[in-house]
Amino acid sequence: MLFFKKIILLSVFLCSLSVVYAAPVDINRADAVSLANNLKGVGIEKAKAIVEYRQKYGPFKAANDLGKVKGIGEKTIEKNRKNITVGRFPKK
Repeated sequence: MLFFKKIILLSVFLCSLSVVYAAPVDINRADAVSLANNLKGVGIEKAKAIVEYRQKYGPFKAANDLGKVKGIGEKTIEKNRKNITVGRFPKK
């Protein structure tokens, strides 16, 4: 029984490492795979929607702008706020 508890605790610890070490991601430059890998609660489909929105409407000005993307809500933004960066692009 003690062995199984240790296995469970180790599994929980290892799973939490991916959450703790999520890398900062620039929502104006990252591709869909990078967005999906580094934003909690954002899978590949939502990540593709972020990229499509950015291509259609231009760069995001703030992390809260992600809320304009269908499927991205306030909770998702708050969970990821510390890892979201917003790179600036020169004016054309």
